[in-house]
Amino acid sequence: MAIQPQLLEILACPICKEEVRPVPLSEAKRVTVRDKFRDKMRGEELVVEEGLQCVKCHRVYPIVSDIPVMLVDEAFEEA
Repeated sequence: MAIQPQLLEILACPICKEEVRPVPLSEAKRVTVRDKFRDKMRGEELVVEEGLQCVKCHRVYPIVSDIPVMLVDEAFEEA
């Protein structure tokens, strides 16, 4: 399921306050994010396919099971 357009309109990078756009994640990054969040989600089967990338600083915030994780500590640079 994709991020709803209404939600995408109000989300912004927590660092530079610029707009974010959906981007696909590499398979390696998907696995890394899934492994990192597996313990936090109490055994739920996680779906990680996209992230939200800031148009200014280019940090990517993962989307885990349709939930955008807009935390600075969870952001990364996607190659």
